[in-house]
Amino acid sequence: QVQLVESGGGLVQAGGSLGLSCAASGRTFSSYAMGWFRQPPGKEREFVSAVSSSGSRTVYADSVQGRFTISRDNAKNTVYLQMNNLEPEDTAVYYCAAAGSLVAAARNSCNYWGQGTQVTVSS
Repeated sequence: QVQLVESGGGLVQAGGSLGLSCAASGRTFSSYAMGWFRQPPGKEREFVSAVSSSGSRTVYADSVQGRFTISRDNAKNTVYLQMNNLEPEDTAVYYCAAAGSLVAAARNSCNYWGQGTQVTVSS
C-alpha cells in the first residue's frame, strides 16, 4: 500500500513558475514509477509526466515538454514537478500516482493516487 500526498499548488500569473511535491508513505516507493496527471475544469484527467523507478527515464506530454520537469528523490520518498512558463491552460487539479512501470504510468494505468492539489494560472 502506498499513500500519496501532493503539495505546492496555488495561484500564479501566466509566465510564472510553481513546484509541486508528492510525498509517499511506505518502504516500496523506489519500486514504483511515478506520474503526474491533471484534470482541467470540465475536462477529463490527462497525463502530464512520468519518471521511472530509478529516476533515470522520464516522459512528458507534448503540451508541457520543455516547460515542466519531473524528478524524484527515493531517499525522501518524494516526486517533484517543476512547472515553468505556466499558461492559463495549465489550470487544473494536479495528481500524482504510482505505477508498476513507466509505460503503465504514461498510459494512466496507476495503482495508487493522491488527492490532488489545485493549480490556477491567471492571465
